[in-house]
Amino acid sequence: MPKTSALAPAASFSTLERDAVYKAIFTRRDVRDQFLPDPVPDDVLRRLLEAAHHAPSVGFLQPWNFITIRSQAVRDRVASAFGRANDEAAAMFPEERQSAYKSLKLEGIRKAPLNICVTCDRDRGGAVVLGRTHNASMDLYSTVCAVQNLWLAARAEGIGMGWVSIFRDADLKAILGIPERIEIVAYLCLGFVDELYERPELEVKGWNRRLPLDELIFEEKWRGGN
Repeated sequence: MPKTSALAPAASFSTLERDAVYKAIFTRRDVRDQFLPDPVPDDVLRRLLEAAHHAPSVGFLQPWNFITIRSQAVRDRVASAFGRANDEAAAMFPEERQSAYKSLKLEGIRKAPLNICVTCDRDRGGAVVLGRTHNASMDLYSTVCAVQNLWLAARAEGIGMGWVSIFRDADLKAILGIPERIEIVAYLCLGFVDELYERPELEVKGWNRRLPLDELIFEEKWRGGN
């Protein structure tokens, strides 16, 4: 009996399909304050999580889990934990930047109707995992790929997403009942939006600028100083 091939033709996308992919990439934004109150339907959420679950992962490990949070009470507790950490973060910046920092809205935890906590189970697959033998962080990188997939799928669905990273992990684990051994990779705020910044918000507000791509491309070896 002939062997059945698992391969399929690798045709390039049509122009419209290709342009749609690039549009999602170039118009993706970190959304903090443009969320509409409309709930994210279950079928749309399922599509987003399927997109995340189809991210590449080292050794086909799939180390991620997704905690979906809609409860106002839980989001209030998370927002309070963010507030405490954000006060600590503000004090870490030079005095001349602290007022600019405090003027930025850095989260949409209460405003976004859906929050998702993305975690990485670093024990999944056992002690030795194909592709992680010499870089123990590959499972974390894989989980970040899942976040990016989710973000681009959300953009295609007209859903804004913001990544909140200013937390003490212990606070978030206590609120969400996450075991100590599980790594928190991302806390995400999601909701429909009807407008987005044309450029990244932190660029628009003068916090930073996009670096010229040509300065970041080296050929054959590292260029520049140490």
